[in-house]
Amino acid sequence: MAGDSNQILAGITVLDCTVAMAGPFAAQRLGDIGANVIKVEPVEGEWQRRMAAGGGEDRKINASFLSLNRNKRSLAINLKSEEGRAAIHKLVKSADVFLQNYRPHVAAKLGVDYDTLKAINPRLIYVSISGYGADGPYANRAGQDLIVQGLSGSMYSSGTRNGPPQPSGQYVVDATTAYCAFEGALAALFHRERTGEAQRVDINMLDAALAFQMQEISVFTIDGKIQERTDEPHAHVFIRAPYSAFPTKNGYVTIAFPPLAKLGEVFDEPRFLAMDDAVDTFARRDEIHRLVAEHTAKWDRDELLAALLKHDIWSGPVHDYQAVLDDPQVRHNGSFVEYEHHSEGQLKTPGFPIHFSRTPSRVDRGAPLVGEHSREILKTAGYGDSEINELIAKGVIGEN
Repeated sequence: MAGDSNQILAGITVLDCTVAMAGPFAAQRLGDIGANVIKVEPVEGEWQRRMAAGGGEDRKINASFLSLNRNKRSLAINLKSEEGRAAIHKLVKSADVFLQNYRPHVAAKLGVDYDTLKAINPRLIYVSISGYGADGPYANRAGQDLIVQGLSGSMYSSGTRNGPPQPSGQYVVDATTAYCAFEGALAALFHRERTGEAQRVDINMLDAALAFQMQEISVFTIDGKIQERTDEPHAHVFIRAPYSAFPTKNGYVTIAFPPLAKLGEVFDEPRFLAMDDAVDTFARRDEIHRLVAEHTAKWDRDELLAALLKHDIWSGPVHDYQAVLDDPQVRHNGSFVEYEHHSEGQLKTPGFPIHFSRTPSRVDRGAPLVGEHSREILKTAGYGDSEINELIAKGVIGEN
């Protein structure tokens, strides 16, 4: 079923093979402007149908899933079966966009990797969303909003002067990543309309989180201003504990809702083993937070991170901006661009977070002076010099 013929993406078919927030949100945006979005999910349904934010219950479809999946039709299918893969391949033949956010190598196992689908439909726009990039030192880690807030330096900007870094009260990284994926799909569709050429589009949460801090990071990289928090907070109540930044002997680590039994193993803490993940992690959030903080404070940060990652517990360091610049994944991704500005000299800022396989982004010029290009722009519109001079004299046009 196509969208309304008056909508921008009417006639465009999207196969949405994503879960959680960033991918589904991006696909929903495409549906909101007319795309025929088919949500491809397991026979039992996407896990977020059953995992309500805030512990909400008594709904057939929970609020989280409702909020991210409007303007879609659902195809419940087992992609691990030969028949399921064959069905998807048939759908791919007439699709325009394919979105996925599988962990590395999963897409290939399911027969929906870029090379396989490109051979079926050379006009397919393939949008891949990951936590940290398609490769690199963090490629196999789980990409999760809180963890990326810490890695990207954004968390270090919130909280009190003497308190811990303060996470955002929203899934800000997921949302930003979703918009990047949405923009990437649109840009690739536009490129295809102009040239007939399709391509792969790669989005990762870390680059998206860096890009939305364009002003803040640039204040640090250009002016050298550090993130100095004040005495009072300037900053999710719906996520189970532990879900926060926790102190160590030499910095902070983020920990995102692990099974309490795993924490009990890491910290040799029997009190965690007596708690119920489904109940206590909401009802006893403050108690759990304090207990985790009591243990993390005894550890060296890097030793604790190694122990947590060994137990597959979602965790990461809380970076300031200098640590962001030095981070091996950031360096590997080429997340920052450096260029010469004609009036401000050498600049270093977060780059464009959407990576097109055939049409990469570039910096042709820095930010213009006010009215710097007024004359040349008006000339391209057909104005002569005398007309432009008159408009400038009247104060209608500014020129620098």
